[in-house]
Amino acid sequence: MRLTVLAGGVGAAKLLSGLVQVLPQANLTIISNTGDDFRWMGLYISPDIDTVIYTLAGIVNPATGWGVRDDTFHALERLAQLECATWFQLGDRDLATHLYRTHRLECGDSHTKITLDLCRQNGVSASVLPMTDSHVPTLVHTNEGTLGFQDYFVRRHCSPEVRSLSYQGIEAARPAPGVIDAIRLANAIVLCPSNPYLSIGPILAVPGIRTALHETRARVLAVTPIVAGEALKGPAAVMMRQLGEEASASGVARRYQDFLDIFVVDCRDEHLQEQIESLGMEVRIEQTVMDSMEARIALARRLVEILA
Repeated sequence: MRLTVLAGGVGAAKLLSGLVQVLPQANLTIISNTGDDFRWMGLYISPDIDTVIYTLAGIVNPATGWGVRDDTFHALERLAQLECATWFQLGDRDLATHLYRTHRLECGDSHTKITLDLCRQNGVSASVLPMTDSHVPTLVHTNEGTLGFQDYFVRRHCSPEVRSLSYQGIEAARPAPGVIDAIRLANAIVLCPSNPYLSIGPILAVPGIRTALHETRARVLAVTPIVAGEALKGPAAVMMRQLGEEASASGVARRYQDFLDIFVVDCRDEHLQEQIESLGMEVRIEQTVMDSMEARIALARRLVEILA
């Protein structure tokens, strides 16, 4: 099975860590959200891409789900002594990735080429692709003004009330090389249980990607990020309510109904099955909470069985 996955960060990485126990990494292409990308201290940071690569490489920090396992923070400690803002936590080994990426970008290399090289250098045989080579940062429009994603998410801990979102420059962006082919040529496509606004939304907003999902002959499956009306991690449910949408698996399904074939909901939301099926998609009830490696593998195996 050639599987293409649309992925955000930590939540997506959990499912991916299960999928690579069920399928060979080389059979996976991951289209990664880059709306979270930003510059910090002059460095170009791609948080979701790095979380996916570190996870597949087996070096992610298991306590946080992001960053590098057993990393040190000497550079950050010294920056704090120099009275620099250190609200964005980067370990020393993690910094090496950002130094490398920034240098390569300044030398004229594309985000796609750099990301594929980072896969190879970290022993990752899956293909991780940025959704676009353009810089299209997510902007969060709140009751306190417009904030960059990391400012809203990390520095402000999602406390401002969200009024709307936009992806700067998205109209002129194009899918990164290989992205459309990965959708068209896949045997199956999975949308990870990632935030529909902040993780999957930017990917779908890149011109051409949503159309490719309409046109592909592959079955398209999504796993809900909302269980019993709440997000397992992050602000997805809060954002849905602030934006006037139903904070439920049904609310997520509506955002994908124009191209989705199968929607996987948690067993605690079985009562929503008929409502979601009325949107024109097949519904599967599974245990979607991945609170252990065994649970991640079990869900991944079920998804592969459903898609096969």
